[in-house]
Amino acid sequence: MRYKKTNEVKSIFNNISCSYDFLNSLLSLGLHKYWKKTLVDLLKPINGENWADLCCGTGDLSFLIFKKVRPNGSVTGIDSAKEILNIAKEKSKLIENKFISWEMQDILEIDENLKNYDGICMSYGLRNLVNVEEGLKKVFNLLSDTGRAGFLDFNHSKFNSIADLFQKIYLRFVVVPISKIFRLSKEYSYIEKSIKNFPKGNELMLIAKGVGFKKVEYRTIFFNQMGILILEK
Repeated sequence: MRYKKTNEVKSIFNNISCSYDFLNSLLSLGLHKYWKKTLVDLLKPINGENWADLCCGTGDLSFLIFKKVRPNGSVTGIDSAKEILNIAKEKSKLIENKFISWEMQDILEIDENLKNYDGICMSYGLRNLVNVEEGLKKVFNLLSDTGRAGFLDFNHSKFNSIADLFQKIYLRFVVVPISKIFRLSKEYSYIEKSIKNFPKGNELMLIAKGVGFKKVEYRTIFFNQMGILILEK
C-alpha cells in the first residue's frame, strides 16, 4: 500500500510538472504566492542558516528562503518527482543561484545522520506522504536541537461546515473542470481525496506533540481554506 501511494503521488506530480506553476497561479488566483510568503515570514529564516524545502516541487519556497539566508546560508530542495524537480533546477539556473542545491529523494528515506537543518519547510507535501506521523518524525530528526519547521497545506475543515462545502464546490466545479482542459482532471481530482484523508488541524497538533515538538501552533488562512502548522523542537 505504501509503495502504491508513493508511486501514485510521484506519477501525479511528474504528469502535471509542465503546467504546475501556471495552474497553481490560475486556480489560486495567484494567492498561493502570498500563502507561501506568509509561511516563510512566520518561520523567520536568517542569514547563515541551513534550510531544507521538502517536497519542494518547482522550488517556490526554496527561492523565498534563499533570499533570507544568503549570503552565508544554504537551502536544499528535495523532491521524489524527477520532472517537477527538473523545472526547479532550470528556474535556479536563471538566477545563477549558488545557495540552493537540489536532491531527488523520497522524503521518508533521507539519511538523518547526514542532516542537521536549522529549519525545514513544506508546502502541499505533508498531505501527500504515505504517513503523516512518519513525515513529522522525519522532520523532527532532521532538525538541529533548536530547529523549527513549517507546513502549508489545505485545511481539513469540519464536515459540512461552510469552509468544507466551499472547498468541495471549488474543487469539483472549478479546479477539476479547468484542469480537464489540460487533460489533467484525474490528477487534480486527487486533491479532494487527499484532503479527506489528511488530519484536521487539532489532530496535526497532537501528532506533532507526540513526535516530540515542544512548541506547536496551527492557524488557518483564507477563510479556513488553508492551514499553516508551525513547529519548534
